[in-house]
Formats: sequence, C-alpha cells, structure tokens
Amino acid sequence: MKASTQHYLKNHFLIAMPHMADSNFAQTLIYLIEHSEEGAMGLIVNRPSGLNLEDVLEQLRPDEPTPLGCHNVAIYAGGPVQTERGFVLHPTGSQFQATLELGEVSLTTSQDILFSIADGHGPERHLIALGYAGWGSGQIETELAENAWLTCEADPALLFDVSSEQRLKAAASQLGVNLSLLTNQSGHA
Repeated sequence: MKASTQHYLKNHFLIAMPHMADSNFAQTLIYLIEHSEEGAMGLIVNRPSGLNLEDVLEQLRPDEPTPLGCHNVAIYAGGPVQTERGFVLHPTGSQFQATLELGEVSLTTSQDILFSIADGHGPERHLIALGYAGWGSGQIETELAENAWLTCEADPALLFDVSSEQRLKAAASQLGVNLSLLTNQSGHA
C-alpha cells in the first residue's frame, strides 16, 4: 500500500469561486505564502484598500516630507487578520531586514522596504498589503473539497504586471476558466 503524500499549495493562487459567500473573500485572488499541515497563510492581491504609501509613511515618518509619487502606490487589503501588519511581495533578489524568499517572489515584513520604495531605491515591482488571510490545520483542504476555491501555480507577472481589477480573471484564465460563465450555485454529484 502506498503512503499518501499531502499536496501543499505554497506559491499558488487561490481563486474564489463565484458562490463564495464570505464577504472577506468574495471575488478575491489570494497568493499563498505558506501551506502546511499546520494551516495556511496568504495575501489577497486584488483588493486595493483605498490607502496609499503616502498614508502609511505619514504614520511611520511623520516628521519627514513624503516623497513625490507615494500617493500613486496602492496599499492592498491583504486579509482580515492583523490588519495593521504590513507585508510586501516583490521579486526575489532584494534583501531587507525581514525578507523571506518564496521562490521567484519574496515577502518582506520590515519597514525598511517601504522607505526604500518611497525613496526610489526599493524593488520597482512590488505589492504592499495590510493584513493577511489565515487558515487553521485542514481548513483550506475542507474549503477546497467544498468547491470554494480553484487553485493554480502563482505567476509573478500576474502579481506585478496585471492591474488589480484584472488579476482574478487572469488567474482563472490560466486554468482555461471564465468565472463569469460559472454558476453561483455549488453542489456535488
């Protein structure tokens, strides 16, 4: 008898199905940073929060003038957990005080990356989020079995080169799926 191996989805996208009822996750695309037997952590990458880098820097460096262009750098609502905590996804290569390499993409959680981006020395391609999405042990697996999500390998170009309003559609089309043609109902045969 073969032992079954667990399939973990680190460095994958979770694509919310049209019938997703949870308003925290309806119509979202999530980049999974971690997925193991203990649970999962990811960032919603297609939901701008309405804040920008200028807003954040006014809190972090209130006595310094904000560099030009910071108001054009969107901050995303990364998820409903710890919404005051910041995360920056960027191509691997740049290292900061707290950088975790995830393959072609890295995650930085230290403020120095925000200052570098603002001052024009940080990674040109980046996605800044406040908060994250988290799941306990077996929770993602249950939601996948209930057809709440589609999954596909994460594509860094989709994160950094596609507009936020097109990311969900673009990720689904990597699977050959048009979400607008799917029903809002779910079920099992």
